[in-house]
Parts: sequence; structure tokens; C-alpha cells
Amino acid sequence: MAGTKLYGIESTHSLSFWHSFATAPLRVTPYPGYVRLDYAKLSRLSVLAMAAKRSPKRLKYSAPRFSKEDELVYVESDPSGTESWKLEPVIELLKQGAVGVIPTDTVYAIVCHLRSHSAIERLRRIKNIEPSKPLSILCRSLRDIDTYTMGFPCGDGQGHANIFWAVKHCLPGPYTFILTASKELPKQCVRYGTTTAKYAARKNVGVRMPDDAICQAILEKMDAPLISTSVKWPKENEWMIDPVVIADIYGPEGLDFVVGGGIRVADPSTVVDMTGASPKIVRLGKGPKLQWMVAEDDNESAVYTDELIPSTT
Repeated sequence: MAGTKLYGIESTHSLSFWHSFATAPLRVTPYPGYVRLDYAKLSRLSVLAMAAKRSPKRLKYSAPRFSKEDELVYVESDPSGTESWKLEPVIELLKQGAVGVIPTDTVYAIVCHLRSHSAIERLRRIKNIEPSKPLSILCRSLRDIDTYTMGFPCGDGQGHANIFWAVKHCLPGPYTFILTASKELPKQCVRYGTTTAKYAARKNVGVRMPDDAICQAILEKMDAPLISTSVKWPKENEWMIDPVVIADIYGPEGLDFVVGGGIRVADPSTVVDMTGASPKIVRLGKGPKLQWMVAEDDNESAVYTDELIPSTT
């Protein structure tokens, strides 16, 4: 085995593996922090990359261009958010209609611009999400939530509390709140064409404000929220937590970029339905149950979560 140091990361790979990668047609430009990978020419390495799990694609990466084919831009950024300058090319890609992966305060998410219809369709195809399934949105602020949803329940003077003030203490944080969508939200984001009578009339959306430095740095530079869905293994109901492995698996499926922020813990957000008489937890995750939340029956919760928000982060 030979030791290889890749920009501050110690890694060990076999000489034959490193030789195979070294001879691969990577095009590196003088921009620090980025690389462009040609998946059509790197197909012979895919088996080795899967076996090693820690693929040596953590090289410095070239400045991205969205007019590309069969290429993936990988950007590795410090989880503390101190390298936000590296995210500028990714932000530009998103504004142009790219689909990529970014970290959140829970698991990694596949994201795209909320106003790019073609990007939303590509996201659904990459993740294999049916048109009848809803998508979540990542918001910069409570103002975004107020714009794209009907907002949180307010007190009615009959003993029902104003939940908005309680929610403010949870955000940013590891919660997904299901709210009624407003007309500002594209129809592609809410469920439509469903045959399930119980949810046929619903036009809801899951909203998140992640407490993650990288995610927040990206959202702050966007002119609208990001459409979001969690990253799972294609044929398994398990979250993918290693950004390099995500690039290996989903890069050939059409991803434009991956932002690596370290390996995460497979702990998704807590999903709370705010559309009923009381805030109801339909999936308990990283966010703890608070006093004003009501727990749902386990059996009903499993079906309900899949129907309403099938793959939120």
C-alpha cells in the first residue's frame, strides 16, 4: 500500500489503483478547490471507486461551466463555513439551472433552483421521484416561508396558541414543517396527479431552514429557495452520508456538482405536519419532540410520511 496525501487528507490506496487514476483523463485548471470529472472516460474506474469507497476524486477542482456533458464538478468546503469563496461557482451553476448535492444539518440533499422547471424535472429523474410525490424546499429565512406557503397557524382566541413564536425558536434547525403551499410555489413542487383520496386535495410542501454553515452560505446568495430531496442509495432505503461516494453513484446519473462537507450522520430531520388542528410529528428524527408537538401513531406515521414528504432531508 502507498500513502497518498490529497490536500490535507491522508489516504491509502493500492499502487495499481493510484496508477489507474493517475492515467485517467482528468482536466485540472489553475483554480484551487475544484476539479471536473469526465465520467464517460472514467467508467473503467467505477468498480475500483466503489470498492475503495474513498475515491481519490478529492483533488483541487476546476472552475465549473454549466454547458457540459457527462461531467461532475466536486467542491470540498470546510464544514465550518470558512471557505465560502469555494461555493461561488456552485451558486452560479444553481442559478443557471444545475442540479447538485449540498450538505445540510442532517443528511445530504439533491437540490436545484425553485424557479427552474427543467432542473426540477431532472432532479425527479435523477432521484426517480414520481410526479405525484411532493418535494421540499430549503429556505433562507422566515420571509421565504411566508412567501411560498400560507404560513404557520396563528392563535384564534379560542385557546389555540400562536405556533409561529414557538417555531421561531426551532429555526434554523433539524425540522421539516409541512405547510400549505401558496400560489408562488411552482406546481411541480406540490403533489399532483395522486390517486390517494386522502391526500388528493392537499397542496402541501415541506419547508426547511438548515442550521448548516455551507448550506446557509449557498442559500444566502440565491434569489429563491432550493428544491430539495434527500440522497439515498438507489435501491436501498438508506441515506448516503459520504459525498465522495455520492459523486461516484449519482454523477453518472446526471448530477452537475457535489459540495462535500465531510461525512454526515444518517439522522434525518423531524417532520412536523402543521396543516391540522395541532402540530403533529409524522417522523421523529434529529430534532427533539417539543412540548407543543403531538406524536402520531407509528403505523399511520409511516404511511403518512411516505405519501406526503417521501424523501425530505
